[in-house]
Amino acid sequence: MTSSNSTECLLLNLDKTVTNVVKLLEQRSLTISTAESCTGGLLSELITSVSGASGVFELGLCTYSERIKTEYLGVPPEIIGKYGVVSEQTALEMVKGLKKRSGADVCISVTGIAGPSGGTKETPVGTVYIGFDIMGSQFVRLPELWKLSDKSRKNIRYNAAAYAFETIEKALMEDYQANE
Repeated sequence: MTSSNSTECLLLNLDKTVTNVVKLLEQRSLTISTAESCTGGLLSELITSVSGASGVFELGLCTYSERIKTEYLGVPPEIIGKYGVVSEQTALEMVKGLKKRSGADVCISVTGIAGPSGGTKETPVGTVYIGFDIMGSQFVRLPELWKLSDKSRKNIRYNAAAYAFETIEKALMEDYQANE
């Protein structure tokens, strides 16, 4: 499979997953919000590309700088100082702040290094932390995007989005089945 075919497949699957997430949120009368750094509004764009998104989408913040993460999401400067802006702790504080600001049932935060520059040996390009608050359950995931063969900025951003929406879809499906 060529790189362009891989990208086309990823985008097709991503569109299906996001559509399913929006439909699941609609069915349950739940809302969603995003706080993005390295994905630069991609998650919000994907959600709003689905018909019916206006019934579930609360807020999309592109919090690219440290200052905005602190001022708008309440990420303590000490957290960024101690752990760095690309860290599990920062992603968790971002999603906590987003939950507080938006009140959405599902909140996602993303912080990472999409490349092609900015990576180090300890924190390579493709290091992306994704914070979740799904109906009160808060957690952070670190998909191993540095292992992708295509480490282009676009591919890292889209793979981060795919991981985020797949995680949400799985959680919503499990919750839906548990409440049947």
